[in-house]
This record gives sequence, C-alpha cells and structure tokens, in this order.
Amino acid sequence: MTLLTAKRILVTGGAGFLGSHLCERLLNDGHDVLCVDNYFTGNKNNILHLLDNPHFELMRHDITFPLYVEVDEIYNLACPASPIHYQHDPVQTTKTCVHGAINMLGLAKRVGAKIFQASTSEVYGDPNVHPQPESYWGHVNPTGTRSCYDEGKRCAETLFFDYYRQHKLRIKVGRIFNTYGPRMHPNDGRVVSNFIVQALQDQPITIYGDGSQTRSFCYVDNLIEAFVRLMDTDDGFLGPVNLGNPVEFTIRQLAEQVIALTGSRSELVHKPLPADDPLQRKPDITLARERLGWNPDVQLQDGLVKTIAYFKDLLS
Repeated sequence: MTLLTAKRILVTGGAGFLGSHLCERLLNDGHDVLCVDNYFTGNKNNILHLLDNPHFELMRHDITFPLYVEVDEIYNLACPASPIHYQHDPVQTTKTCVHGAINMLGLAKRVGAKIFQASTSEVYGDPNVHPQPESYWGHVNPTGTRSCYDEGKRCAETLFFDYYRQHKLRIKVGRIFNTYGPRMHPNDGRVVSNFIVQALQDQPITIYGDGSQTRSFCYVDNLIEAFVRLMDTDDGFLGPVNLGNPVEFTIRQLAEQVIALTGSRSELVHKPLPADDPLQRKPDITLARERLGWNPDVQLQDGLVKTIAYFKDLLS
C-alpha cells in the first residue's frame, strides 16, 4: 500500500465486536482508519491495541447527529445488534438505524465516498422461505418488540437504494447472519456468548424453546473478509448480498458442542421462546460465492475454540 493507494476510511460502530475487527483489518491493509463510536455497546478495550497506530484515530460520536469529516469510504456498522441491547432503548435503536443512515449517506454524498451498510438477516424476520435468498422480501412483524431493529434495518436499506437512485451514490449493502468470535460482549444475550459464559461458570445453559430452532454461525474473520471483498466490487454491484455461513445447526447442537469444548458440568434448562424469535435461519450465499469469490471456511468447532479462549481470559 502506498500513499497514493491508501484510503481514509470511516468505520461507525468501530469499537464494537465487528467494528474493531474491521478497523484492525483495514489498518493491516495499509489504510488510515477513523473509528467512530458512542460506546452504547462498543467498548474501548476492543480497540486499545490500535491506539498507538499513527494511522488510527478514535472519535466519540453518536451518528444520529451529523458528522463532518473527509473520508474516501464509509462502513456504517453503528447499531446495537443483540435483542437485549436494541430492546433496551428501542426508539434510539430505530433512530440509529434511520437517522444514522441518513447522516452517513449525507456525509457520503458531500464528500463523494463509497458507503457500506451493515444490514442484517433480521430483515427476513421469521422466514417462510428456507434458506433465505436475497430476493426474499421477508416476514417481519412491524409492531413487535424486535421491530425497532428489524424494521430499522429494512428502512436503512430503502434509504441506501433511494440515495443510489436519486443521487448516484456508490453503495454496498451486506446482510449479516449470526456471527461470533473474540470481542463479543459477554452480556449481549446472543446465543454463542450466552452459552460460553454459562458453560465456563458451570451455570445452567438456557435454551429458549425446545432447542430445535436453527442458526448458521459465521466466524468473525470470515465475515470481515466478506466486507472488504464486497466494498472492493465494481460500482455496478450494490447488493444486497447475504453474508453468513450456510452450515445450519440447532440451538441444542450448539449447546452440546460448547459443553464438550469447555468440559463444563452445565445442564440444559429450557425457557419459553421469545416473541417473534425466528425458528430457522440459514443464508443462501450463492450470490456471495459468485460475485465475491467468498466462502466461509472456519468450522464451528475451530471458531468456538478461539472464542472460548477469549471468554476464558475475560472471566479470569
């Protein structure tokens, strides 16, 4: 990377789980990175190791307010992504999705930047189509307790495509499926972090419903690779594109694997399934394979070993 090819890249939500890994990757690729976070769910510990890098800059800012900086590319990741966090302040979650998108799109328009939107598999809701292709419009409850996130992200996608059509903005939209790895928030209520923390403390492992509901788990390094590849595609390829691991597991299978890998004495305890919790979730990644040449290669067991090691250090 030379001075002529290095880019100035803004990462919103850069101190979060995915954002911190993305900042690290972009710095390793030779770019200048501006990390913006309001620390609602992000954590400065996630990016402490980057603070001495002269090409890294950190700014505390809430993207529901405008931001005036000069950048070449924007990765818009800012938004709480776990039900516990996004339901804590649902109005603010919707504002972050919608006002945040408007502000970042406005910034991209002003400075001529290319912009990536971190969308989500939640735009499919509790799907009637399995696996879910990008052409599926979804089955979402617009008034439920998860709607602030689901509908907020759907509206953000609408804004991105309207800015493309109306203002010729260079946009990329990636729909992220369940992702796990080091730097997940220990109290975010997501199934992988929940199970690992409970198992390491020999506490009962909480399974909502009968455990037959499915998820597809992508290791964080694989996902970040997909982000970078999507951003580097030609301007005519906008997305949306599914980004996730297509190998499907039941929640019970995940719990059993975590218990085995931690050597835990935890027992499984069942609780009622939360409202609107999807029963199946598996991405069709045909488009990502064809256009990005991307195929996640980290097996669940290998990724869990690294994630368990991270939480073991965190809890010690």
